[in-house]
Amino acid sequence: MARRPLPRILSNGSAQITRGRELARTAAGGATDVLHPLITISRGLRRLALAGRRKWTETPKDRRGPLLFLTASVILVVALVPYGPLLAGIALMAAAGWQGRDRRPAQPTGPNDAQTARLRSLYEALVPYFSVTDDPAPLYAPGGDWTQTLSSFEFDETGRISCLRIRYPAYFTDGEAESRARIEQLVHAKSGRGREYHFQWDEEGNELTVTVLPPLPTDIAAQRFVTAPGETVLGFTDPTGVQRTLPLTQGEEQRDVPPVVWRTGPRSTEPHLLIVGGPGSGTTTLLRSIALQALQYGDILIVEGAGTGEYACLTGRDGVLAIESGLAGAVASLEWATHETERRLISANRARQTGHPPPDDIRRPLWILLDRSSMLGHLAAADGGRDPQALLQVPLRHGRAANVTVVVAEQFDGLDGLSDPVRQHTRARVVLGSAAPEELEAVLGVPPHTTPTKDVPPGRGYARLGTGPVHRLQVPATPDPYDDATSERHRQAVLGLLPRRSSSVAGAVAAEG
Repeated sequence: MARRPLPRILSNGSAQITRGRELARTAAGGATDVLHPLITISRGLRRLALAGRRKWTETPKDRRGPLLFLTASVILVVALVPYGPLLAGIALMAAAGWQGRDRRPAQPTGPNDAQTARLRSLYEALVPYFSVTDDPAPLYAPGGDWTQTLSSFEFDETGRISCLRIRYPAYFTDGEAESRARIEQLVHAKSGRGREYHFQWDEEGNELTVTVLPPLPTDIAAQRFVTAPGETVLGFTDPTGVQRTLPLTQGEEQRDVPPVVWRTGPRSTEPHLLIVGGPGSGTTTLLRSIALQALQYGDILIVEGAGTGEYACLTGRDGVLAIESGLAGAVASLEWATHETERRLISANRARQTGHPPPDDIRRPLWILLDRSSMLGHLAAADGGRDPQALLQVPLRHGRAANVTVVVAEQFDGLDGLSDPVRQHTRARVVLGSAAPEELEAVLGVPPHTTPTKDVPPGRGYARLGTGPVHRLQVPATPDPYDDATSERHRQAVLGLLPRRSSSVAGAVAAEG
């Protein structure tokens, strides 16, 4: 059956409507320009009438008679004077035009003297980097015109640059990381230190857009995040970095914040995570946050190399298989994790061969969390024993197929003690705390597109999942609830997320009581 052609009004109606809208908009703009004097005079007459009425209302009643007589006398004199009505009409129109003018203050068309001086200083500082002696028409030259290269600028209330677009010559080596780093460091210094700047390089258009980033929220406490099984919230980032938000509750206030979500499980491209930071940077806080989220759907095994008791709140809870801080216990637990990974692989293979779904005992996720495992490695080397990290090779290599996830937290001074399997298989990376650009690039693989500040709050850093972009990160506050320095609000938030104690532990506690 042949299709009938659409009516003409439906086939090209949208084009006609668009053309009609453009004609109507053009006609309205032209009419506004032509009738602008009439609109101004009408507005002025209305304002004069309102002023006269207000004057008449404010005049006392005993004086209204003489005022009315005076007004009538003036009108009579003007009417009797030759050309009086004409001159009075002209004077009235002039007064109405003056009163009907647009009284809004004129917006500044350009930067003030202080802002101009700051932009010119930045321009002069960029001259040695964006100019060559053989350029016949240089964009950058000593004493040149900065308006040709610096545009779309914005300033904050302190007079410092908050947004700027920099145009640079095509021969600048913007594809080299060293060249970019020099420009970013210079712009950071000239625009004001103590803030985080985001640098967006447009290599095709030869433009650099510099934007001051607002600080990430540090008041987000640990809570149940609205995520699917296999999704773990590492922290929160900028709205432009991710394409989703999570609803959060803070007291009675609710808001949506963009998260950094790490996906684990059999379909994950980056099933294992490495967390690096300095003392007090928040690596243990992030590991505790991950443990509380993992306990919703799986079991966890914790190896604490420092032995500071940061995970005592998890002892005896449902889903917590063990918390080991000694060398012998860590080795025994990791040997069991290796055998468990192999058992899961064999069970899954047998189920696939027989055409049955995987058993339930291997579908429950197993998490292996290691905090400062390099310290146990040093103890093992001193005693001539086996490094516990060597037992991670099977869970790291086959963990995705066996539904086993490994998370390693280490400080910068212990990175040399990480084994090759840990470095190779933990391609999801997080760096917390103050770090040099070289350290950030060594861990993340690429430098971030922002300038880190000198003083950062705990839990603040960067995250990169595999080969994806680098995100700014703020870890939710998940402190040790047994620490005296913990606020009551954060303590109750963490205690509310802990699973109930297992029956054996609860019975032993009741018997001791």
